[in-house]
Amino acid sequence: MTTQPHHPPLDGASRSAHPAVDTGTSNIPGIVDVDAHVVEPADLWTSRLPEKYKDVGPHIVYAPSGKPILDGGNYIEAPGTEGPDVAWWFYEDHQYSIKRLIAAAGFPPEEITMDGVTYEQMRKGCWDPKERIADNAANGVEAQMCFPNYPRFAGQLFMRGKDKELALLCVRAYNDWMVEEWCAGSDSRLIPLCMVPLWDVNLAVEEVRRNAARGVRSVLFSEIPAYLGLPSIHTGYWDPFFAACAETGTVVSMHIGSGTKTPNTGPDAPDAVASTIIFGNSIASLTDFLFSGVLHRFPSLKLMYAEAQIGWVPYLLERIDDVWETHKGWSNSKANCPELPSTYYFRQVSSCFFKDRVGIDLIDKVGVDNILFETDYPHQDGTWPASIKAAEEQFGHLPADQIRKIARGNAIRLFNLPLAP
Repeated sequence: MTTQPHHPPLDGASRSAHPAVDTGTSNIPGIVDVDAHVVEPADLWTSRLPEKYKDVGPHIVYAPSGKPILDGGNYIEAPGTEGPDVAWWFYEDHQYSIKRLIAAAGFPPEEITMDGVTYEQMRKGCWDPKERIADNAANGVEAQMCFPNYPRFAGQLFMRGKDKELALLCVRAYNDWMVEEWCAGSDSRLIPLCMVPLWDVNLAVEEVRRNAARGVRSVLFSEIPAYLGLPSIHTGYWDPFFAACAETGTVVSMHIGSGTKTPNTGPDAPDAVASTIIFGNSIASLTDFLFSGVLHRFPSLKLMYAEAQIGWVPYLLERIDDVWETHKGWSNSKANCPELPSTYYFRQVSSCFFKDRVGIDLIDKVGVDNILFETDYPHQDGTWPASIKAAEEQFGHLPADQIRKIARGNAIRLFNLPLAP
């Protein structure tokens, strides 16, 4: 297949000429949304994998719903025997139904359930790039970056694959589709986000460089790789990956839930508890990075936390800085980060939000240059089709230059996008 770059090379010298999305009388400019999701098209892998893998690689089967059980961030389920057919992903021995919960755009809250759906029962914007651009335009979004759904938010599904040759082909097929089909021809309205083979750091480095060479500015990674049974960032194992990202200007993007294991208080706690405190993994991850020395060793490396919100950031920075000094005698707080930890945050870390008035109230301590807006389309938590209104209500009262930074400018700078600031 021939690669079709979707935007200029990494030097960013060329700028797109298309106008910003019309947001009516609002003072919110066209949003550059850095956290939405794609429902992968049914033929994404079958159209790209070798023939011998068509039946064992990811493919869609229509069958009745089963009863999904959420176990530590993983859905354990299998098709049922009665009822209408829904769309199922089959990959090796893994089975997963596409649920209304992740294709919620356009449906009222009372209809958002864990029930399976078909592609015909969701908005085409969930999986069709032209329809996504149209849905974005109606929502005041000029450009958008999408995280995956089925492979999980860091691509960890393929890390668990038994056949690692197939798993690597699946990772590369997703990335080729992302660049050549989802984003190609969008005039930078769709921004590529690629995954890496998490099970092998050298393969991950190769994939970072392969995609950076065709203009990709961001890569998926797990907030807490140790939760996936992988080496932690404290071991130095991931340094070649971080070095490759720093050298190519590739932002390491980490979504809540990308460690799979999510915070909870007990097996009998309602799902609402885990849904509320899921940002706890982002807190742990940022603490890891600020004390690990990674950001000191790679001062040009950029991190982005997606869907983590921002209100927790000021206290965490205050606490980290205090521990760095107060407990230096026994905690190894200064062993890897000679500078005040908050220094690395303000220099190298960004966090995304879509519902966080508290964070905006603390914007001076969060950092107006460190936050980006998102919509989470087509998930239930998202603000589509009223993201302009959500932005107005949360930060529309700020000075115009700060509004522009939050809505689009910070994202354009972080990802070196060919869009007008």
